[in-house]
Amino acid sequence: MDDPALPAADHMHALDALARINMLSLTSSQVVRAIARMKASHRPPLSATRHACREHQPFHVVDVACGGGDVTAAVARRLSRRLSAAAVGRPAVHVTGLDKSPRAVARAERHSHRRTGSAHVSFTVHDILADACPPCDIATVSLFLHHLDDDDAVHVLASLSRAARIGIVVSDLLRTAAGLALAVVGTAVLSRSRVARVDGPLSVRAARTPREYRTLLDRAGLHGATIRWAWPERAIIVWTRPDIEPALSTVPGTA
Repeated sequence: MDDPALPAADHMHALDALARINMLSLTSSQVVRAIARMKASHRPPLSATRHACREHQPFHVVDVACGGGDVTAAVARRLSRRLSAAAVGRPAVHVTGLDKSPRAVARAERHSHRRTGSAHVSFTVHDILADACPPCDIATVSLFLHHLDDDDAVHVLASLSRAARIGIVVSDLLRTAAGLALAVVGTAVLSRSRVARVDGPLSVRAARTPREYRTLLDRAGLHGATIRWAWPERAIIVWTRPDIEPALSTVPGTA
């Protein structure tokens, strides 16, 4: 799927297959659950004036390497339902999807509603390996790190951590026998895309173990990040900026 010479039709079929896999993998739900917990349990050490100004701005999430935008739009929809009560006449959430592929961004724009509930969704062509992550409240990335070697993965994690006011959420594959079996069966059942059927098992083989993810996080300076298992053989990584102060609010319900 990363091959720039891949025909457009094959690329679109692969992105459609990935969207179905993401839906059944509960990717957006898992990401939103992590975002909501971070937002609810922490607050930035801002002055009263600056905090009041932020309260009138949409909560901004940047989704790096968004591909076809299905997770980006789903995160916006789910997150907006949690935060819409605090927003009157304005979007409560702004989710920006970034991807280096103009073809993928065009697909994301065609298949996603610009406004989903009280969320605003936008997409931009952006190569995270060449350009820094834009400033945001929380940065997310899903199913991307396994495409990168260790140095590039560390670069991306560090870029996200510098840009995010609160923290980052990563969802990616675990390299396990069960994960490989699920990839083989899942891509065969869920898609007729030859690219997806090849890319799925290759992605699991290129993925990392929890210990290897920990090494990447430490190299990127993300000490204190948590790594937990999630269905189906995924790692959910959450890092909160250490200078964020605990808040008294409770954790919202499950997405």
